[in-house]
Amino acid sequence: MRTMRSRSVAVAAGDSFSPAPAKRRGWHLPSPMKAFRLTFVNCFFSTSTNSRSENGGLNLKAMDAEQLRENAHKMVDFIADYYKNIETFPVLSQVEPGYLQKLLPDSAPLQPESLQAVLQDVQTKILPGVTHWQSPDYFAYFPSNSSVAGFLGEMLSAGINMVGFSWITSPAATELEMIVLDWLADLLKLPNDFLSKGPGGGAIQGTASEAILVALLAARDNVLREVGKDALGRLVVYGSDQTHSSLQKACQIAGIHPGNLRLLRTETCNEYALSPESLTDAISHDVTSGLIPLFLCATVGTTSSTAVDPLLALGKITKKYGIWLHVDAAYAGSACICPEYRHHLNGVEEADSFNMNCHKWFLTNFDCSALWIKDRTALIRSLSTNPEYLKNKASQGSTVIDYKDWQIPLGRRFRSLKLWMVLRLYGVENLQSYIRNHIKLAQQFEDLVAQDTRFEIVAVRTFSLVCFRLLPANKNEEHANKLNRDLLDAVNSSGKIFITHTVLSSKYVLRLVVGAPLTEERHIIAAWKLIQNEASSRLESA
Repeated sequence: MRTMRSRSVAVAAGDSFSPAPAKRRGWHLPSPMKAFRLTFVNCFFSTSTNSRSENGGLNLKAMDAEQLRENAHKMVDFIADYYKNIETFPVLSQVEPGYLQKLLPDSAPLQPESLQAVLQDVQTKILPGVTHWQSPDYFAYFPSNSSVAGFLGEMLSAGINMVGFSWITSPAATELEMIVLDWLADLLKLPNDFLSKGPGGGAIQGTASEAILVALLAARDNVLREVGKDALGRLVVYGSDQTHSSLQKACQIAGIHPGNLRLLRTETCNEYALSPESLTDAISHDVTSGLIPLFLCATVGTTSSTAVDPLLALGKITKKYGIWLHVDAAYAGSACICPEYRHHLNGVEEADSFNMNCHKWFLTNFDCSALWIKDRTALIRSLSTNPEYLKNKASQGSTVIDYKDWQIPLGRRFRSLKLWMVLRLYGVENLQSYIRNHIKLAQQFEDLVAQDTRFEIVAVRTFSLVCFRLLPANKNEEHANKLNRDLLDAVNSSGKIFITHTVLSSKYVLRLVVGAPLTEERHIIAAWKLIQNEASSRLESA
């Protein structure tokens, strides 16, 4: 078999990653994926008699080390080339539904195929159907960050490939998760009760939807143990009309009566944050009606406008009525590692649980949603199962954490590796700079919008999301909404950028969020010019 040449993968300007000890203490931002510098169309493939079948496929020695070494190099080259050329792709996929069925066979191959053939299909058939979330021109929804550190952590996790549902199945996975979430809790200045050394602790979930669900289940069962299971139909859950839809789904799964989910109306005058007065009124009415207030999901950085609910005031209300307070900071939690944004978490000490998505804006590849809970006993009592085949001395000794009892599934991946690598290889100061740079770019975009009198800013910009819309001359709201729908379609159909919309106070509003790892000032300026040009075309034809 031929000898593979040694390789190193550049991780950021001026630095490199290799098995040898690094000369520098950390890696640098703000371009985490800029490191890959190979040519996308030039993937060279060669065969080894020991690792390949006659037709170029892999021999069924599933984890042969040399086979892995050879093919993983090629896969990294392919991915690196993808990032180098990512700006050449339409950001939003331009394919029609069902396109892929026409391009792929109806059945799996009986004999192995070559990696070259598979990657050729990826390049010609799969990538045209991909919406490129890592593109610097991706401004839709909220970001889903990727980085070299996150990628390497994901690679290592896949290589180790353990299923860490209990401490004994992989002690390092359990203990690293506890440690790294304590690190992150410290950066956010969360109360000591949320740390692993306290009565609570942290656990990595797949998404914020899972975090909200398990918190709701813990709250539900806590109350039902006191009042009886027959009271399930009387339990009431609260949020606002800006709360993420995952709360509604959690209620459906938890058996909360559909009529007992209160999504309280928010107002422009409160910047679309939940009003403590409206919450108090709703709770008082429910108590008078013989219902049982159970759970409030407050948000730091709502999806539509990044509104911040007043945690301190809401916490006093939930404490008075014995309501479980969950804080969803899926997007904006990342910004709160910066001292100047940490005040948005004032009052979090009153919360019973808190979540933040590291895979959104924290350079940690999807999926990695951090959940902290103040009282782990409530969660474990709700989710624990202990069949005979899972019993072991460590678990029965009550000295370890078994994360199977903190989540819906039994099995779990070694997710903490990638978060640990992000924190270590970039460092807190670089991560703070990364967040600040995106917020600065969003402010720059907001300034550009404000300078064009044809547009208006619809909501206060708190982090890196700008909500704006095009104004028609006649000020008719129905016409304005149609005009902005048409503008959104035209902008996204160009393939040059991807933005999304929301509705605020019955207004159809465009959303542009800065958060992709590769986005620079030039991308912001180009995006605004495109929007302006398409707006001019819409207004001329109106």
